[in-house]
Parts: sequence; structure tokens; C-alpha cells
Amino acid sequence: MGDKAILKMMGQFIRETRLSQNKTQQQLADDAGIARSTLTLLEGGSGGALLSLIQVLRMLDQLHLCKSFQISTQISPLLLAKQAKNKRQRASQTADKNNPTTKETNW
Repeated sequence: MGDKAILKMMGQFIRETRLSQNKTQQQLADDAGIARSTLTLLEGGSGGALLSLIQVLRMLDQLHLCKSFQISTQISPLLLAKQAKNKRQRASQTADKNNPTTKETNW
């Protein structure tokens, strides 16, 4: 799919979602804090700023679509096992001269 086709598809999505929510271009533009001409460009597939797209998606309650861009790091099971093996099991003893319950060892 080419860049122009993607822009056109996204524009159609914005337009159809806006209409299904019974909003005019001016209402959505005002809610998103952008100019109506910017929204017209987005809906027409003529481009626009990425920030404008995010603002429009937020006002249409469609921001969840951006979650597919989220990168999740996964740790391999072998690395998890190594980390668990090296995990501290006990606290080290330190001599505290002010606390009579600890003993200081001089070897």
C-alpha cells in the first residue's frame, strides 16, 4: 500500500468516525484545537501534521489505535532464570557498635 493510499484511508476513517458521532468538521476542529482547514486536509488524505492527527484521534476517542506503535520489551526465559539465580537471598551482616545485639568479629 502506497503512502497516498494510507493517507486517504486514514482520512476516510476520520471522516466516517466524525460523521458517526454526528460532529461537524468545525466542531471536531474546535474540540481538537486545530483549524478546520487542517481537518479538511486530514480527511482528504492530503497530509497534515502528526500532532494534528493525534489531537483528532483523541477527540474521536480513537487514540487506542496508536497502541499498535507501542514497543514492548520481553526478557527471554533464560535471562530471567539467570537473574533469579543471581538474586540476593540474605542481607549481609554489618557490625554496629551502637547496637548490642550485633557482634563484631575480629579474626
